[in-house]
Amino acid sequence: MYIPAVINLLQVSLSSFSSQFLDFGTHDDVWANNLNRLATLSPYHDRTKPPGVRADLPADCAVDQVILLHRHGSRGPAGEQGYIDELVETLGNASIPHHLPPNLRFLKDGYKSDLVPEALTVIGRQQLFDHGVQFALQYPTFSTNTFLATDVERVIESAHYFGRGLLGHGVEVVTVNELGLPVNWLRPWDACPKYNPVDVLAHVAEWQNTYIPPITHRLNVRLPGVGLSDNDTRGALLACPYDLAAHDKSPWCGAFYPHELRGLEYEYDLMMDGLTGYISRNDTGPIIGSVYVNKLIERLTNATGDAQELYLEFAHDTTVLYALSAMSLNKDKVPLPSDHILFPRKFQTSQQAPFAARMIWERFSCKKSFDGPQVRLLLNGETFPLSICQKSLKDKKYGTCSVSEFVEANTFSTNIHYGDETWNAACVKDDSSDVPTMHVDSFS
Repeated sequence: MYIPAVINLLQVSLSSFSSQFLDFGTHDDVWANNLNRLATLSPYHDRTKPPGVRADLPADCAVDQVILLHRHGSRGPAGEQGYIDELVETLGNASIPHHLPPNLRFLKDGYKSDLVPEALTVIGRQQLFDHGVQFALQYPTFSTNTFLATDVERVIESAHYFGRGLLGHGVEVVTVNELGLPVNWLRPWDACPKYNPVDVLAHVAEWQNTYIPPITHRLNVRLPGVGLSDNDTRGALLACPYDLAAHDKSPWCGAFYPHELRGLEYEYDLMMDGLTGYISRNDTGPIIGSVYVNKLIERLTNATGDAQELYLEFAHDTTVLYALSAMSLNKDKVPLPSDHILFPRKFQTSQQAPFAARMIWERFSCKKSFDGPQVRLLLNGETFPLSICQKSLKDKKYGTCSVSEFVEANTFSTNIHYGDETWNAACVKDDSSDVPTMHVDSFS
């Protein structure tokens, strides 16, 4: 999700303090252990398998409906581009020391950035094409001619590449704007002009003040005379995931300790939880997410009488996270703190919304194993247990629940409708309001 106002306001002057660290880990160790832990900027990877949950449904069960929500593939930086540009300028104007630790020797040749802001990268195209092929193998009997996307170019392009992988040829993509709806389930925040999560700015800045200055101090000790600022350090941290998104490698990823990259991951988790989840003001995030949940329930229950067997839809990380938040599937018992990393935690965007994230809802029925239609969520290649509606040991064994229990568990969403009192209180600006609109366009 790109929110220019949030990114620009977060370019704060960070206070500094020092800290002691051990020597660098090896470059290979960092790559092996950390590149899937970069929050919403992570390259696509399957989720960690949930313990105790069977990967396959019982043999007597058959899937009869599939609903795909797909985030676009890896992209160039959005509002974060300014940090990377500032880093490049600082390094270009500096005299780089002759003696450098192994992890920083790449700076002898300089560092330039050729990232294209917000554009789908070649890595992103490959991710979507591959997922299209995998989907064709996973659901060979399901078909549709409808590919629905938001009106953002990288999302439309992602849908095209998925279609080529799925069908082997080009496809026609319809955008949600063409539907002419007052609110749509792929970009519901467009219908919420009052939403301005200013609280998240201070929350994230507090964490930046905690984890970035020690990194700056450490790098400046190893780069005497260069004079990196905290903004430069953040640019270097961001260059790691964005170089990966464009080139599948980055010299900066090996320049940081694992716990320093965890700091970046937590920064984005704080931001996204503040925008979409538990710490969003007055539950506005879950209220916005209710639009997707209500559309999902409409399809699973065939409430309109014309539900399709297959839906293929393409959107943003926030679309995925809003939906999970509305269902309380990624809600922690306490709000994420801004002075230390909460671990373990449910709200972890590296697992839930990396680039090219895949949310697949399956409705299935069984001859004996379960009574009535059931529902399962596959998130990024693994079952995501539907803890909100599981009633039996068998539900927990497969991570599923009945459609009826799923509906019952989501009364928060089903009790909210566009234009009602709850929606208007959260989303409609009155004439006296002087709160600027926050454009949730895609940090995604």
